[in-house]
Parts: sequence; C-alpha cells; structure tokens
Amino acid sequence: MRKGRLAKLRGWMREAGYGGVVLFDPYNQRYATGSRNMFGYFLRNSTRYFFIPTDGPIVLFEYPQSYHVSMVLDTIDEARPSKLVWSSVSGRDDETAGPFADEIAELLKKHGGGSMKLGLDRCSHLQALALEKRGCDVRDCQGEILAVRAVKTPEEVKCLQVSMAGAEAAVYAVREAIKPGVSENELFAIMYGEVIRQGGEFIETRLLTSGQRTNPWFNEASGRKIRPGELLALDTDTIGCYGYYSDFSRTFRCGPGKPTDYQKSLYRMAHDQVQHNISIVKPGMAFREIAERAWKIPDRFVDQRYTSVMHGVGMHGETPFIAHAMDYETYGRDGVVVPGMVVSVESYIGEKGGREGVKLEDEILITDTGTELLSRFPYEDEFLEKQV
Repeated sequence: MRKGRLAKLRGWMREAGYGGVVLFDPYNQRYATGSRNMFGYFLRNSTRYFFIPTDGPIVLFEYPQSYHVSMVLDTIDEARPSKLVWSSVSGRDDETAGPFADEIAELLKKHGGGSMKLGLDRCSHLQALALEKRGCDVRDCQGEILAVRAVKTPEEVKCLQVSMAGAEAAVYAVREAIKPGVSENELFAIMYGEVIRQGGEFIETRLLTSGQRTNPWFNEASGRKIRPGELLALDTDTIGCYGYYSDFSRTFRCGPGKPTDYQKSLYRMAHDQVQHNISIVKPGMAFREIAERAWKIPDRFVDQRYTSVMHGVGMHGETPFIAHAMDYETYGRDGVVVPGMVVSVESYIGEKGGREGVKLEDEILITDTGTELLSRFPYEDEFLEKQV
C-alpha cells in the first residue's frame, strides 16, 4: 500500500513537471512514505520534512535522536537531521532558512531530472523565499496532493473499513453509557478511550453535546450533565486504524420515556437528508449537479445548515468538498465523483433559537455502479417508527 500511494504521488509529479516536493504536512508524509513520528507535535511544529524527487532517493529530515522510528520503512532511503528543529522557539528562523534551502536546492539539482520546479505543501515564507533565491521554482502543491489522494486504492479502502469498525465500537460504547447525570466529557472520554483501544490514533474534534448544546452545532464537549429526555449528538472525526479517517455522526436520546414529536421530526428530516443525498450520487456525476439535486432544506433550518452536502474522506476530511447550491459560488468547485472516492454525507437539522438539533452523517464509497455504505451503525428506531 505504501508503495502504491508513493507511485501515485510520483505519477502526478511527472505529469505536472515537478523535480521534487518537500512535505511538511504529517498527513502527506504518511501518505507518501507510511512514516509517522510524533504526529500531533508536527501538526503544529513544521520542523520535520521529506524531500521526495520524481525519481531518486527519498530523504527524511528528522527530529534528532529519532531516526530509528522511520528508517525501518522501505520507502525512505536516507535520514538526516532537520535544519529547522527549535528554530522558531530559539528565534533563529532567519539563520536556519538558508542552510535548509541550501540542502534542498542541492538535492533538487542532483535528483530533479533537470527540473527546478519544487512543490511545498506548507512552510514559512522565509523558507520559500530562501529556496527561490537558490533558483527553485517554488509552487504551493497542497491542493494538488489532496487531488492525488482523493481516489483511494483498494488497500486504502480496506484500511478505511477497519478504521470505521473501530469508530463504530467507540460510538456503541458511548450509546451504552448514556444515562441521566453522566457528563459530556465522561462520554467523550469513553469514546476516545475506545478509539485508542481499537487501534485508532486520535479524535480531531470534541463534537459531543447534549440538550440545548446540540443547537447550534459545533459546540464542544463540556462538563454539562445530561438530563432525562435530552438528545445527545456526536461526530466521530476520528483518525483511526492505520491512520485512516472515520467520519460519521449519530444522535441518541437519554431515557427514560420516548422521544417528543419535535425530536422525531428533527431526526426524520436529518435522516431523509442523508438518505436522499446518498441516493442521488452516481460515478461520473458533477459536483454541481449533486449540489443542485440535493435534499431541499426547509427554510427554518437553512441558517444553521451544515457547511457541506458531502466531503471527501481519507486520512482526514479531504477533497472533494461539495457545497450546498446556495453556497456553491463561494465554496464550491467543479469536478466529478469517480470510483474510489470516499465521501461523508452530512446533515444538521436545528432551527435558529431552537432547543435541540440533530446531527447525522454516513460515509460511502463511490463504486463503478453506484455507492457502498461504509458506516453501518444503525439509526435509532424510536425516532423513525411510524405513528399508529
């Protein structure tokens, strides 16, 4: 799988005329090489980087004393000390940009196949300017790499399925623990702990809320204690097994008793939105067509609509991002869904000033003939049962 992902990346580099890329983003590093070292640390501290030429040796510039973590991988040919470790903290960015650029420019001249076009996914402007001074044609390649990653290999799909199974187990543990008096933080801790126990890595957000804190969406888990009859909504947003994302949402109810008619109405609309939007997706369909044919949100819920109809999933939330028709000119872009893409289909139904809201979401694989559901956690029958 590692070699397959690297081959895809290098195929794009050749087609785009790159001599090499420098990867600071830990997600891109992992995609290209399979390497993971102090992942959370390097999400905020861009001092570990890879030089990947279109052809030639891949060089890791690593945090001191930790070369052994990644050199067991057959995708990495050499490890050198990073020129950037602690430079910002020490106030030495001006001093380190030059030596960093010297080393990268030398590698590009030697292994770039005659091209000085160099892709950077993220770095400081000082480093980019230093590379340009040394003759590199510096380009921002983050969007291009995300496009490469959008279509999954069969092995990646298997990883996504395993990751999903772990996240579903975590959500089940939360569902079983819901009772009056338990806090949002306690439930979030249960979910996080089960993610780790299942072989996952971390949760990107803290989207687990109850009662009036389910409206509007995007409140974070707190010490609030759940009361009988209230809704509990969550979004997994989990970097799970093998570093692959699991992204689905469910809303539950704290007993005893039965849901109110209003709670049922919110839930059914959210369910209808997800199911309708899954049903319209076909391979080869344009993003804009999906936006235009998507479930029509009732007026009173438009203000607090979720930010997208659906979005890509891979090692995190990825390309494509399919905006609502009303937002398409602002956030959308043209393209088509193709087999191998994985997307999460979103819904949030909660009216402005309302007491509660419902969050639902499912993850699907685009196939040659339609779609395959990857998230299999059941919906709550008590919200969907027909009235007699």
